[in-house]
Amino acid sequence: MNAAAIAALSQSGVAVEVVEETGSTNADLLARAASLQAPLLLVARHQTAGRGRAGRSWLSSSEGSLTFSLAWRVEGGLPRLTGLPLAIGVALAETLERLGVQVGLKWPNDVLRDGDKLAGILVETQAAPQGGVWVVIGIGLNLLMPDELEARIGRSVASLPWLARMDRDSLMAALLDGLAGALREFERAGFAAFAARWNLRHAWQGETVRVLDRGSVLHEGSAAGVDDAGRLLLDTAEGRITVLAGDVSLRVKGLE
Repeated sequence: MNAAAIAALSQSGVAVEVVEETGSTNADLLARAASLQAPLLLVARHQTAGRGRAGRSWLSSSEGSLTFSLAWRVEGGLPRLTGLPLAIGVALAETLERLGVQVGLKWPNDVLRDGDKLAGILVETQAAPQGGVWVVIGIGLNLLMPDELEARIGRSVASLPWLARMDRDSLMAALLDGLAGALREFERAGFAAFAARWNLRHAWQGETVRVLDRGSVLHEGSAAGVDDAGRLLLDTAEGRITVLAGDVSLRVKGLE
């Protein structure tokens, strides 16, 4: 991939850097947050220490994955960011749909294809010296999944082999444009502008699920989408409750 080509193909106006290898693009941008002056996309051809939610590892291959992070400054404090990971999921889904790929969304921040994980999202923050918050959005997107890597992951994983044949610079530019557009919309209107679009793609709508925290069952009920704040709506035996995003996993009952 080529940074100049991605920037030229993108309509976002965001600066782009591409590195051959790094541990984590999120960690790199967080370390640079104090000196950043404008949004920046950092793409790694190979990432050796990628991270998912709750400190989990994100395994990827240099030829079969896109691994990148986008730093974006948001005015105001952390409450302004409620629902942002879900809005990013909508942005990825809508971009992939424009490229001919139908996907689903799993609360709070996974993109699924045919029930398997296709992409993961990790949102981290750092206070901005100039005010507001730097948001660093890390994304890992599977394009090809070698058998050896899937065996290391230990579960079935989705991939997009035909999309892997697309020019990577063009694909990265399309994803960047989708993300930048969604972030500008989120700044104007918050997650409420995305809630209906997320629910339209909710992969487990109506399924009986369990909400887990470190292996313990917190809630069980029928998944009913999300509200305008990005909270999971769960219909339980005691009635409808809302579940906040955090260190919580969602599993279809019987498939844990």
